[in-house]
Amino acid sequence: MEKFTIGEIEQQLFGKEEVNNEFLKALKKDSRKGVQKLVLKWERQEEQKKQVHEQFVNMTSFERKYRSEGFRYIAGIDEAGRGPLAGPVVAGAVILPENFYLPGLNDSKKLTESKRDEYFEVIMSEALAVGVGLISAAEIDEINILQASKKAMLSAVNQLGITPDFLLIDAVKLDTPYPFEALIKGDSRSISIAAASIIAKVTRDRLMKELSIEFPPYGFGANMGYGTAEHLRAIKEHGVTDHHRKTFAPVREYIQ
Repeated sequence: MEKFTIGEIEQQLFGKEEVNNEFLKALKKDSRKGVQKLVLKWERQEEQKKQVHEQFVNMTSFERKYRSEGFRYIAGIDEAGRGPLAGPVVAGAVILPENFYLPGLNDSKKLTESKRDEYFEVIMSEALAVGVGLISAAEIDEINILQASKKAMLSAVNQLGITPDFLLIDAVKLDTPYPFEALIKGDSRSISIAAASIIAKVTRDRLMKELSIEFPPYGFGANMGYGTAEHLRAIKEHGVTDHHRKTFAPVREYIQ
């Protein structure tokens, strides 16, 4: 084999989708330490890709099961924002095409913000249908957070442009005419629920960043409404806004 430089070998290994087997065999016989380090790095990368692929396939098991039973439009549903002291609870509903493939898709909380934004655009572009439901802090105070989360989920389903024939829901059971399965930790077990969790999380985070412009002392753009020390200090110093959940204990303490 022609003697390649270390830089050329690196380009061959990491600059292409596929690497020739004969080329790999030749590299493994190359006595240069730099070459062996590159080969090891490439093998680790390939193993990681394999694991990510297997994880994705495992997360399609519920979709495959219900498609085999004749269901066609399977909607994943999840919410974001149950725990914060301020802001709405937001739900996402997503119907993915059967051939959808997005390696690395997982529970939105396990992904970086940049990854969530990237996946959000892919999902919005490739999903058959996406729906979003939003329940305000005031309504959360009226009906409680569990009921608000369920209402947001039902609203998200109603916003879908396609009528679903089956629902995969993260954790909760809904009063709905559609057949469904509620999955504990569903956002890490189903690609449809994981996609819905990203839609809900990114939508809510962007709303909180908009609120942070209007209410800068509270740090909504960083804490997303959660009860951080900075947020609690701002409530103490500046009072409660219309976007705070007044029935939540830390907020309730500051209401006169």
